[in-house]
Amino acid sequence: MSQQLHGRLDRRTLLRGSLAGAALLSFSGALAACGAPGSDSDNTGGGTKSDSNPFGMAEDATVDVVIFDGGYGFDYVEFAAGVAGKEFADADFKVSATTEIATELQPRFVGGTPPDLIDNSGADLIGFSSIADQLEELDDVFEAESYEGVKIADTLYPNVKDPGTFSDRFVAINYVMTIYGVWYSASLFAENGWTPPKTWDEALELGAKAKAKKKYLWVWGTEAATYYRTLVIDSAAKEGGDEVRLALENLEKGAWSHPVIQGILEKLGEMVSKDMFIPGGAGTQFTAAQAKWSNDQQALLYPTGGWIENEMKDVTKEGFEMTGIPEFVLSDSPALPYETIRAAAGESFIVPSKAKNPAAGKEMLRAMLSKEAATNFAKTKLAPTIVKDTVPADGFGSAALKSQSAMLDAAGENTFNYQFYDYYGTNADELVVWNSFLSGDLDVKGLTKAVQGIFDKIADDSSIEKLKIT
Repeated sequence: MSQQLHGRLDRRTLLRGSLAGAALLSFSGALAACGAPGSDSDNTGGGTKSDSNPFGMAEDATVDVVIFDGGYGFDYVEFAAGVAGKEFADADFKVSATTEIATELQPRFVGGTPPDLIDNSGADLIGFSSIADQLEELDDVFEAESYEGVKIADTLYPNVKDPGTFSDRFVAINYVMTIYGVWYSASLFAENGWTPPKTWDEALELGAKAKAKKKYLWVWGTEAATYYRTLVIDSAAKEGGDEVRLALENLEKGAWSHPVIQGILEKLGEMVSKDMFIPGGAGTQFTAAQAKWSNDQQALLYPTGGWIENEMKDVTKEGFEMTGIPEFVLSDSPALPYETIRAAAGESFIVPSKAKNPAAGKEMLRAMLSKEAATNFAKTKLAPTIVKDTVPADGFGSAALKSQSAMLDAAGENTFNYQFYDYYGTNADELVVWNSFLSGDLDVKGLTKAVQGIFDKIADDSSIEKLKIT
Protein backbone atom coordinates (compact mmCIF):
# COMPACT_ATOMS: atom_id res chain seq x y z
CA MET A 1 0.00 0.00 0.00
CA SER A 2 7.06 -1.35 3.78
CA GLN A 3 5.41 -4.09 5.18
CA GLN A 4 8.02 -2.70 4.86
CA LEU A 5 6.33 0.20 2.91
CA HIS A 6 3.31 -0.55 1.24
CA GLY A 7 -0.02 -0.39 0.63
CA ARG A 8 -0.99 1.33 -3.01
CA LEU A 9 -2.19 1.01 -1.50
CA ASP A 10 -2.38 1.55 0.17
CA ARG A 11 -0.26 1.15 -3.00
CA ARG A 12 -1.61 4.70 -3.88
CA THR A 13 -5.14 5.10 -2.66
CA LEU A 14 -6.53 6.67 -5.78
CA LEU A 15 -10.02 6.94 -7.06
CA ARG A 16 -13.62 6.12 -6.75
CA GLY A 17 -15.23 7.13 -3.52
CA SER A 18 -18.59 6.14 -4.95
CA LEU A 19 -18.28 2.45 -4.03
CA ALA A 20 -18.94 1.56 -0.43
CA GLY A 21 -16.42 -0.76 1.14
CA ALA A 22 -19.23 -2.76 2.67
CA ALA A 23 -20.63 -3.42 -0.77
CA LEU A 24 -17.17 -4.39 -1.91
CA LEU A 25 -16.80 -6.96 0.82
CA SER A 26 -20.30 -8.30 0.26
CA PHE A 27 -19.01 -9.99 -2.87
CA SER A 28 -16.75 -12.16 -0.74
CA GLY A 29 -19.10 -15.10 -0.39
CA ALA A 30 -20.07 -15.17 -4.06
CA LEU A 31 -16.47 -14.90 -5.15
CA ALA A 32 -15.34 -17.64 -2.82
CA ALA A 33 -17.89 -19.97 -4.33
CA CYS A 34 -16.79 -19.59 -7.91
CA GLY A 35 -13.20 -20.77 -8.00
CA ALA A 36 -10.81 -23.30 -6.62
CA PRO A 37 -7.68 -22.01 -4.95
CA GLY A 38 -4.09 -22.13 -5.87
CA SER A 39 -1.47 -22.31 -8.51
CA ASP A 40 -2.50 -25.72 -9.81
CA SER A 41 -4.86 -24.23 -12.36
CA ASP A 42 -6.96 -26.53 -14.50
CA ASN A 43 -6.02 -24.37 -17.48
CA THR A 44 -2.82 -25.24 -19.31
CA GLY A 45 -0.97 -22.75 -21.43
CA GLY A 46 -1.23 -24.82 -24.58
CA GLY A 47 2.49 -24.62 -25.33
CA THR A 48 5.64 -26.53 -24.45
CA LYS A 49 7.50 -25.45 -21.32
CA SER A 50 11.16 -24.50 -21.69
CA ASP A 51 13.63 -21.95 -20.33
CA SER A 52 12.38 -19.47 -22.91
CA ASN A 53 8.75 -20.40 -22.30
CA PRO A 54 8.70 -21.35 -18.60
CA PHE A 55 4.90 -21.36 -18.21
CA GLY A 56 4.07 -23.14 -21.44
CA MET A 57 2.18 -20.30 -23.11
CA ALA A 58 0.87 -21.12 -26.57
CA GLU A 59 2.79 -19.34 -29.32
CA ASP A 60 -0.47 -17.95 -30.74
CA ALA A 61 -2.15 -17.17 -27.41
CA THR A 62 -4.59 -14.32 -26.90
CA VAL A 63 -3.71 -12.53 -23.68
CA ASP A 64 -6.34 -10.51 -21.78
CA VAL A 65 -4.80 -7.84 -19.53
CA VAL A 66 -6.74 -5.21 -17.54
CA ILE A 67 -4.82 -2.34 -15.93
CA PHE A 68 -5.78 0.28 -13.36
CA ASP A 69 -5.57 3.63 -15.16
CA GLY A 70 -4.22 5.78 -12.32
CA GLY A 71 -1.07 7.77 -11.73
CA TYR A 72 1.07 5.49 -13.88
CA GLY A 73 -1.37 5.12 -16.76
CA PHE A 74 -1.21 1.85 -18.65
CA ASP A 75 1.16 2.46 -21.57
CA TYR A 76 4.00 0.85 -19.61
CA VAL A 77 2.12 -2.45 -19.79
CA GLU A 78 1.59 -1.94 -23.52
CA PHE A 79 5.36 -1.46 -23.77
CA ALA A 80 5.92 -4.71 -21.87
CA ALA A 81 3.48 -6.43 -24.21
CA GLY A 82 5.70 -5.26 -27.05
CA VAL A 83 8.70 -6.80 -25.28
CA ALA A 84 6.79 -10.06 -24.93
CA GLY A 85 5.79 -9.81 -28.57
CA LYS A 86 9.44 -10.10 -29.56
CA GLU A 87 9.47 -13.52 -27.90
CA PHE A 88 5.97 -14.54 -29.01
CA ALA A 89 5.42 -12.94 -32.40
CA ASP A 90 2.15 -14.77 -33.07
CA ALA A 91 0.51 -13.95 -29.74
CA ASP A 92 -2.14 -11.23 -29.38
CA PHE A 93 -1.69 -9.10 -26.27
CA LYS A 94 -4.86 -7.15 -25.49
CA VAL A 95 -4.28 -4.43 -22.86
CA SER A 96 -7.26 -2.44 -21.61
CA ALA A 97 -7.58 0.08 -18.78
CA THR A 98 -10.15 1.18 -16.22
CA THR A 99 -10.36 3.33 -13.10
CA GLU A 100 -12.93 0.96 -11.59
CA ILE A 101 -11.27 -2.40 -11.12
CA ALA A 102 -13.75 -3.91 -8.66
CA THR A 103 -16.84 -2.54 -10.38
CA GLU A 104 -15.84 -3.96 -13.75
CA LEU A 105 -14.03 -7.16 -12.76
CA GLN A 106 -15.92 -8.57 -9.79
CA PRO A 107 -18.73 -9.73 -12.12
CA ARG A 108 -16.12 -11.50 -14.24
CA PHE A 109 -14.76 -13.30 -11.18
CA VAL A 110 -18.27 -14.35 -10.21
CA GLY A 111 -18.93 -15.50 -13.78
CA GLY A 112 -15.69 -17.46 -13.96
CA THR A 113 -14.22 -15.34 -16.78
CA PRO A 114 -11.60 -13.06 -15.18
CA PRO A 115 -8.75 -11.61 -17.28
CA ASP A 116 -5.39 -13.35 -17.49
CA LEU A 117 -3.61 -10.51 -15.70
CA ILE A 118 -5.03 -7.71 -13.53
CA ASP A 119 -3.50 -4.62 -11.98
CA ASN A 120 -5.57 -4.71 -8.78
CA SER A 121 -4.97 -1.15 -7.66
CA GLY A 122 -6.80 2.09 -6.90
CA ALA A 123 -9.48 2.89 -4.33
CA ASP A 124 -11.85 0.61 -6.24
CA LEU A 125 -9.59 -2.41 -5.99
CA ILE A 126 -10.92 -5.84 -5.10
CA GLY A 127 -10.14 -6.60 -1.47
CA PHE A 128 -7.71 -9.50 -1.28
CA SER A 129 -9.79 -11.00 1.53
CA SER A 130 -12.39 -11.94 -1.09
CA ILE A 131 -10.17 -13.30 -3.88
CA ALA A 132 -6.82 -14.45 -2.47
CA ASP A 133 -7.76 -18.13 -2.70
CA GLN A 134 -8.78 -17.71 -6.35
CA LEU A 135 -5.37 -16.48 -7.50
CA GLU A 136 -2.38 -18.29 -8.96
CA GLU A 137 0.66 -18.55 -6.75
CA LEU A 138 3.45 -16.64 -8.42
CA ASP A 139 6.62 -18.11 -6.95
CA ASP A 140 7.34 -19.71 -10.32
CA VAL A 141 7.51 -16.27 -11.95
CA PHE A 142 10.37 -15.24 -9.68
CA GLU A 143 12.07 -18.61 -10.23
CA ALA A 144 11.82 -18.32 -14.02
CA GLU A 145 14.63 -17.22 -16.30
CA SER A 146 14.36 -13.57 -17.31
CA TYR A 147 14.46 -12.33 -20.88
CA GLU A 148 18.08 -11.46 -20.13
CA GLY A 149 18.84 -15.10 -19.28
CA VAL A 150 19.17 -14.86 -15.48
CA LYS A 151 16.90 -15.95 -12.65
CA ILE A 152 14.30 -13.22 -12.15
CA ALA A 153 14.56 -13.38 -8.33
CA ASP A 154 18.23 -12.42 -8.58
CA THR A 155 17.37 -9.17 -10.40
CA LEU A 156 14.94 -7.85 -7.76
CA TYR A 157 15.09 -5.82 -4.55
CA PRO A 158 14.79 -7.87 -1.33
CA ASN A 159 11.49 -8.57 0.43
CA VAL A 160 9.34 -7.72 -2.58
CA LYS A 161 7.21 -10.82 -2.03
CA ASP A 162 5.97 -9.54 1.32
CA PRO A 163 3.22 -7.15 0.17
CA GLY A 164 1.67 -9.79 -2.07
CA THR A 165 1.76 -12.70 0.37
CA PHE A 166 -1.47 -13.58 2.16
CA SER A 167 -1.81 -16.61 4.46
CA ASP A 168 1.63 -17.78 3.29
CA ARG A 169 0.59 -17.71 -0.39
CA PHE A 170 2.46 -15.39 -2.76
CA VAL A 171 -0.37 -14.28 -5.07
CA ALA A 172 0.40 -10.68 -6.07
CA ILE A 173 3.49 -9.19 -7.66
CA ASN A 174 3.79 -5.59 -6.57
CA TYR A 175 5.65 -3.99 -9.42
CA VAL A 176 6.53 -0.46 -8.34
CA MET A 177 8.81 0.57 -5.49
CA THR A 178 6.63 3.24 -3.94
CA ILE A 179 7.98 5.84 -1.54
CA TYR A 180 5.42 7.67 0.60
CA GLY A 181 6.23 11.13 1.88
CA VAL A 182 5.40 14.82 1.88
CA TRP A 183 6.10 16.65 -1.37
CA TYR A 184 7.02 20.27 -2.02
CA SER A 185 8.62 22.61 -4.54
CA ALA A 186 12.30 23.01 -3.69
CA SER A 187 12.50 26.11 -5.88
CA LEU A 188 9.52 27.78 -4.14
CA PHE A 189 10.97 27.00 -0.72
CA ALA A 190 14.39 28.35 -1.70
CA GLU A 191 12.81 31.50 -3.09
CA ASN A 192 11.04 32.17 0.22
CA GLY A 193 13.72 30.91 2.59
CA TRP A 194 11.47 28.15 3.95
CA THR A 195 12.79 24.94 5.49
CA PRO A 196 10.83 21.71 4.93
CA PRO A 197 9.24 20.72 8.27
CA LYS A 198 10.19 17.59 10.18
CA THR A 199 7.62 17.82 12.97
CA TRP A 200 3.92 18.65 13.11
CA ASP A 201 4.67 21.83 15.08
CA GLU A 202 7.12 22.95 12.40
CA ALA A 203 4.45 22.28 9.80
CA LEU A 204 2.02 24.49 11.75
CA GLU A 205 4.63 27.26 11.80
CA LEU A 206 5.10 26.86 8.05
CA GLY A 207 1.34 27.09 7.62
CA ALA A 208 1.36 30.49 9.28
CA LYS A 209 4.14 31.63 6.93
CA ALA A 210 2.13 30.36 3.98
CA LYS A 211 -0.90 32.40 5.04
CA ALA A 212 1.30 35.50 5.24
CA LYS A 213 2.08 34.90 1.56
CA LYS A 214 -1.63 34.34 0.82
CA LYS A 215 -1.01 30.65 0.31
CA TYR A 216 -2.26 27.50 2.02
CA LEU A 217 -0.30 24.69 3.63
CA TRP A 218 -2.29 21.79 2.12
CA VAL A 219 -4.75 20.82 -0.59
CA TRP A 220 -6.93 17.75 -1.16
CA GLY A 221 -9.36 16.35 -3.70
CA THR A 222 -12.44 14.23 -3.05
CA GLU A 223 -11.06 10.89 -4.31
CA ALA A 224 -7.76 11.37 -2.47
CA ALA A 225 -8.92 12.57 0.96
CA THR A 226 -7.53 9.35 2.45
CA TYR A 227 -4.02 10.45 1.52
CA TYR A 228 -4.27 12.29 4.84
CA ARG A 229 -5.20 9.03 6.55
CA THR A 230 -1.98 7.59 5.13
CA LEU A 231 -0.04 10.60 6.43
CA VAL A 232 -1.51 10.16 9.90
CA ILE A 233 -0.86 6.42 10.08
CA ASP A 234 2.68 6.67 8.69
CA SER A 235 3.51 9.48 11.09
CA ALA A 236 2.02 7.50 13.99
CA ALA A 237 3.99 4.38 13.01
CA LYS A 238 7.19 6.41 13.26
CA GLU A 239 6.25 8.20 16.47
CA GLY A 240 4.81 5.22 18.34
CA GLY A 241 6.55 2.28 16.65
CA ASP A 242 5.14 -1.22 16.26
CA GLU A 243 2.73 -0.80 19.17
CA VAL A 244 0.69 1.72 17.17
CA ARG A 245 1.07 0.20 13.71
CA LEU A 246 0.24 -3.36 14.78
CA ALA A 247 -2.86 -2.23 16.66
CA LEU A 248 -4.18 -0.74 13.42
CA GLU A 249 -3.13 -3.68 11.25
CA ASN A 250 -4.80 -6.15 13.59
CA LEU A 251 -8.02 -4.11 13.83
CA GLU A 252 -7.78 -3.79 17.59
CA LYS A 253 -10.64 -2.17 19.46
CA GLY A 254 -9.78 1.41 20.30
CA ALA A 255 -6.72 1.49 18.02
CA TRP A 256 -7.64 4.92 16.70
CA SER A 257 -7.82 6.28 20.26
CA HIS A 258 -4.12 5.66 20.91
CA PRO A 259 -2.56 8.85 22.36
CA VAL A 260 -0.03 9.09 19.51
CA ILE A 261 -2.73 8.93 16.83
CA GLN A 262 -4.90 11.36 18.76
CA GLY A 263 -1.98 13.77 19.11
CA ILE A 264 -1.39 13.76 15.37
CA LEU A 265 -5.08 14.13 14.59
CA GLU A 266 -5.27 17.11 16.92
CA LYS A 267 -2.44 18.81 14.97
CA LEU A 268 -4.16 18.06 11.67
CA GLY A 269 -7.47 19.26 13.09
CA GLU A 270 -5.80 22.49 14.18
CA MET A 271 -4.61 23.01 10.62
CA VAL A 272 -8.18 22.52 9.40
CA SER A 273 -9.56 24.99 11.93
CA LYS A 274 -6.92 27.57 11.02
CA ASP A 275 -7.89 27.37 7.32
CA MET A 276 -4.58 25.90 6.20
CA PHE A 277 -6.32 23.74 3.57
CA ILE A 278 -7.48 25.13 0.25
CA PRO A 279 -11.27 25.12 0.72
CA GLY A 280 -13.66 23.04 -1.36
CA GLY A 281 -11.58 19.88 -1.64
CA ALA A 282 -14.53 17.59 -1.05
CA GLY A 283 -16.07 18.88 -4.27
CA THR A 284 -12.87 18.96 -6.34
CA GLN A 285 -11.60 16.13 -8.54
CA PHE A 286 -8.28 14.99 -7.10
CA THR A 287 -5.97 15.84 -10.02
CA ALA A 288 -7.59 19.27 -10.33
CA ALA A 289 -6.89 19.78 -6.64
CA GLN A 290 -3.30 18.58 -7.03
CA ALA A 291 -2.77 21.08 -9.85
CA LYS A 292 -3.49 23.89 -7.38
CA TRP A 293 -0.31 22.70 -5.68
CA SER A 294 1.91 21.61 -8.57
CA ASN A 295 0.97 24.27 -11.11
CA ASP A 296 -0.69 27.20 -9.32
CA GLN A 297 1.41 26.85 -6.16
CA GLN A 298 -1.54 27.84 -3.98
CA ALA A 299 -0.49 25.21 -1.43
CA LEU A 300 2.97 24.36 -0.13
CA LEU A 301 2.74 20.66 0.74
CA TYR A 302 1.05 17.49 -0.46
CA PRO A 303 1.17 13.99 1.11
CA THR A 304 1.34 11.25 -1.49
CA GLY A 305 3.51 8.59 -3.08
CA GLY A 306 6.27 8.59 -5.66
CA TRP A 307 3.78 8.37 -8.54
CA ILE A 308 2.90 12.04 -8.09
CA GLU A 309 5.45 13.51 -10.52
CA ASN A 310 4.30 11.38 -13.41
CA GLU A 311 0.65 11.86 -12.52
CA MET A 312 0.99 15.65 -12.64
CA LYS A 313 3.68 16.05 -15.30
CA ASP A 314 1.34 17.88 -17.68
CA VAL A 315 0.22 20.38 -15.02
CA THR A 316 3.35 21.17 -13.06
CA LYS A 317 4.92 24.62 -13.09
CA GLU A 318 8.18 24.83 -15.00
CA GLY A 319 11.11 24.75 -12.61
CA PHE A 320 8.95 23.38 -9.76
CA GLU A 321 11.64 20.93 -8.56
CA MET A 322 9.20 18.45 -7.05
CA THR A 323 10.91 16.95 -4.00
CA GLY A 324 9.91 14.44 -1.34
CA ILE A 325 10.72 14.33 2.37
CA PRO A 326 9.81 11.79 5.10
CA GLU A 327 6.50 12.24 6.84
CA PHE A 328 6.49 14.28 10.06
CA VAL A 329 7.04 13.06 13.60
CA LEU A 330 5.18 14.40 16.62
CA SER A 331 8.02 14.85 19.09
CA ASP A 332 11.78 15.14 19.35
CA SER A 333 12.07 11.50 20.46
CA PRO A 334 10.00 9.26 18.17
CA ALA A 335 10.24 5.48 18.41
CA LEU A 336 11.70 5.40 14.91
CA PRO A 337 14.03 8.05 13.41
CA TYR A 338 12.54 10.89 11.40
CA GLU A 339 14.29 9.45 8.32
CA THR A 340 12.13 6.32 8.54
CA ILE A 341 9.84 5.96 5.55
CA ARG A 342 7.02 3.81 4.35
CA ALA A 343 8.53 2.27 1.27
CA ALA A 344 7.94 -0.96 -0.55
CA ALA A 345 6.57 -2.65 -3.55
CA GLY A 346 3.12 -1.53 -4.68
CA GLU A 347 0.82 -1.77 -7.71
CA SER A 348 -0.45 -5.33 -7.32
CA PHE A 349 -0.59 -7.60 -10.36
CA ILE A 350 -2.57 -10.82 -10.02
CA VAL A 351 -3.29 -13.87 -12.18
CA PRO A 352 -6.70 -15.46 -11.54
CA SER A 353 -6.69 -19.26 -11.51
CA LYS A 354 -9.95 -19.32 -13.46
CA ALA A 355 -8.61 -17.05 -16.20
CA LYS A 356 -8.71 -18.50 -19.70
CA ASN A 357 -4.92 -18.43 -19.92
CA PRO A 358 -3.04 -18.06 -16.60
CA ALA A 359 0.21 -19.07 -18.33
CA ALA A 360 -0.12 -15.99 -20.54
CA GLY A 361 -0.72 -13.79 -17.50
CA LYS A 362 2.50 -15.06 -15.98
CA GLU A 363 4.37 -14.53 -19.22
CA MET A 364 3.24 -10.90 -19.23
CA LEU A 365 4.67 -10.54 -15.73
CA ARG A 366 7.93 -12.05 -16.97
CA ALA A 367 8.03 -9.42 -19.70
CA MET A 368 7.29 -6.62 -17.22
CA LEU A 369 10.19 -7.83 -15.08
CA SER A 370 12.64 -7.66 -17.97
CA LYS A 371 15.30 -4.99 -17.67
CA GLU A 372 14.04 -3.35 -20.86
CA ALA A 373 10.48 -2.96 -19.57
CA ALA A 374 11.53 -1.96 -16.04
CA THR A 375 13.95 0.69 -17.34
CA ASN A 376 11.23 2.06 -19.60
CA PHE A 377 8.91 2.35 -16.62
CA ALA A 378 11.48 4.20 -14.49
CA LYS A 379 12.34 6.57 -17.33
CA THR A 380 8.78 7.35 -18.41
CA LYS A 381 6.99 7.18 -15.04
CA LEU A 382 9.80 8.64 -12.94
CA ALA A 383 9.50 5.91 -10.33
CA PRO A 384 11.56 2.77 -9.71
CA THR A 385 10.25 -0.76 -10.13
CA ILE A 386 11.23 -3.79 -8.05
CA VAL A 387 13.88 -4.56 -10.69
CA LYS A 388 17.29 -3.35 -9.54
CA ASP A 389 19.81 -1.29 -11.51
CA THR A 390 17.36 0.44 -13.83
CA VAL A 391 17.66 4.05 -12.54
CA PRO A 392 20.82 6.09 -13.30
CA ALA A 393 22.41 8.42 -10.76
CA ASP A 394 20.85 11.49 -12.34
CA GLY A 395 17.36 10.02 -11.99
CA PHE A 396 16.75 10.66 -15.71
CA GLY A 397 16.79 14.36 -14.80
CA SER A 398 13.95 14.03 -12.28
CA ALA A 399 14.20 15.89 -8.96
CA ALA A 400 11.44 13.72 -7.55
CA LEU A 401 13.13 10.48 -8.54
CA LYS A 402 16.46 11.68 -7.12
CA SER A 403 14.76 12.63 -3.85
CA GLN A 404 13.22 9.16 -3.61
CA SER A 405 16.67 7.63 -3.95
CA ALA A 406 17.96 10.00 -1.27
CA MET A 407 15.09 9.08 1.07
CA LEU A 408 15.77 5.36 0.59
CA ASP A 409 19.48 5.87 1.26
CA ALA A 410 18.83 7.95 4.39
CA ALA A 411 16.29 5.46 5.74
CA GLY A 412 18.54 2.44 5.33
CA GLU A 413 16.78 -0.42 7.10
CA ASN A 414 14.28 1.94 8.75
CA THR A 415 11.38 1.23 6.42
CA PHE A 416 7.94 -0.20 7.07
CA ASN A 417 4.73 -1.04 5.31
CA TYR A 418 1.25 -2.41 5.87
CA GLN A 419 -1.36 -4.14 3.74
CA PHE A 420 -4.60 -4.08 5.68
CA TYR A 421 -6.29 -1.37 3.59
CA ASP A 422 -5.71 -3.27 0.38
CA TYR A 423 -6.73 -6.51 2.05
CA TYR A 424 -9.98 -5.36 3.64
CA GLY A 425 -10.98 -2.84 0.96
CA THR A 426 -12.18 -0.05 3.28
CA ASN A 427 -10.96 2.97 1.35
CA ALA A 428 -14.29 3.91 -0.23
CA ASP A 429 -16.05 4.03 3.14
CA GLU A 430 -13.25 6.06 4.67
CA LEU A 431 -13.24 8.62 1.88
CA VAL A 432 -16.59 9.88 3.15
CA VAL A 433 -15.22 10.33 6.66
CA TRP A 434 -11.96 12.00 5.69
CA ASN A 435 -13.64 14.41 3.26
CA SER A 436 -15.93 15.50 6.10
CA PHE A 437 -13.00 15.95 8.48
CA LEU A 438 -10.86 17.97 6.07
CA SER A 439 -13.89 20.13 5.26
CA GLY A 440 -14.29 20.97 8.95
CA ASP A 441 -17.66 19.21 9.21
CA LEU A 442 -16.31 16.48 11.50
CA ASP A 443 -14.02 16.99 14.49
CA VAL A 444 -11.31 14.68 15.78
CA LYS A 445 -13.72 12.88 18.09
CA GLY A 446 -16.19 12.31 15.27
CA LEU A 447 -13.51 11.11 12.86
CA THR A 448 -12.10 8.73 15.45
CA LYS A 449 -15.51 7.21 16.12
CA ALA A 450 -16.26 6.84 12.41
CA VAL A 451 -13.00 5.20 11.33
CA GLN A 452 -12.93 2.95 14.39
CA GLY A 453 -16.46 1.91 13.50
CA ILE A 454 -15.31 0.86 10.03
CA PHE A 455 -12.53 -1.21 11.61
CA ASP A 456 -14.85 -2.75 14.18
CA LYS A 457 -17.39 -3.78 11.55
CA ILE A 458 -14.74 -5.85 9.79
CA ALA A 459 -13.26 -7.17 13.04
CA ASP A 460 -16.69 -8.38 14.16
CA ASP A 461 -17.57 -10.03 10.85
CA SER A 462 -16.69 -13.71 11.25
CA SER A 463 -17.14 -14.30 7.51
CA ILE A 464 -14.02 -12.23 6.73
CA GLU A 465 -10.70 -13.99 7.23
CA LYS A 466 -8.44 -11.72 9.25
CA LEU A 467 -4.79 -10.93 8.80
CA LYS A 468 -2.66 -11.50 11.90
CA ILE A 469 0.41 -9.31 11.77
CA THR A 470 3.22 -9.71 14.28
